[in-house]
Amino acid sequence: MAGFSKIIGHESTIQHLRQALAADRVAHAYLIEGEDGSGKKLIAQTFAEALQCQQLKDDACGECVSCHKAASHNHPDILYVTHEKPNLISVGEIRSQLVGDVQVRPYESPYKVYIVEDAEKMNTEAQNALLKTLEEPPEYAVILLLTVNAQSLLETIRSRCVKLELKPVKDELVEAYLMEHLQIPDYQARLCLAFAQGSIGKAMELASSESFAQIRSTAVMLVSRAREMEISQLAGIVREMTRYKVTIRDFLDILAVWYRDVLYFKATTKADALIFRDQLQQIRQTARTSSYEGIETILEAIRVAQRRLEANVNFDLTMELLFMTIKEN
Repeated sequence: MAGFSKIIGHESTIQHLRQALAADRVAHAYLIEGEDGSGKKLIAQTFAEALQCQQLKDDACGECVSCHKAASHNHPDILYVTHEKPNLISVGEIRSQLVGDVQVRPYESPYKVYIVEDAEKMNTEAQNALLKTLEEPPEYAVILLLTVNAQSLLETIRSRCVKLELKPVKDELVEAYLMEHLQIPDYQARLCLAFAQGSIGKAMELASSESFAQIRSTAVMLVSRAREMEISQLAGIVREMTRYKVTIRDFLDILAVWYRDVLYFKATTKADALIFRDQLQQIRQTARTSSYEGIETILEAIRVAQRRLEANVNFDLTMELLFMTIKEN
């Protein structure tokens, strides 16, 4: 797939950009806001490719010389603003890579496109330096600011940009994409959806993560054997999980999803909406041997454990209290 067709969801944003291209009414600056993994960078790159495409008016063809250069990040008129410090884009970096450079006309294309990822990391001086360019941009300049939080930017910056806010992608679109392109089973896709919350980038990351698969497997094993294992054994297994990249919060979230499935099945005896549908036998067994109050107590204990860990309460103590509640209920 080439051009905008490779983007899942975000139909209104894509329609806006294609209409601007077709009508030759491209703005000088766009502010694209969305969560990490929402597709901001892919949309910006595709828009940049379409702006420079030699064949199509409102999209990137993916076949011309310009599109090939853009796809390989070798297009001289599509520039990415980088920064050395992980949490800061300095005024010097904005001046050298954008404000100063934009005075040079495009080398081979009608536009000169600048993509600024993590735009919220620009300090005040950097934003003020950029503001001067936004106030009087060259006719060929297009600046794409990507951010997770538009409110962190100066109002004077925001007011000079066309703002495009990315909404969560519909679950059915993400699920279909994961199953088709990553060849994962439906139950695994549903678990990834439960954590991704409409972020297709996050869903893809989880679907291809061996660590996430290991955490899921361990969580299922623990809840199925919690009654027969000692508290110290349970806590020790969880402690081992910290060596994986998936955080302990993710582990607790998996436990919460499991017990919500148990609660749902106990109330409805229906399996269609279960996230852990592949574990139906174990869910049925847990639902049969647990009361509604017991399951609610476990879910509340998981929330309490998460709050305690965020407050840096002792890990072993937190886990022991949690598993004691699970065993009792």
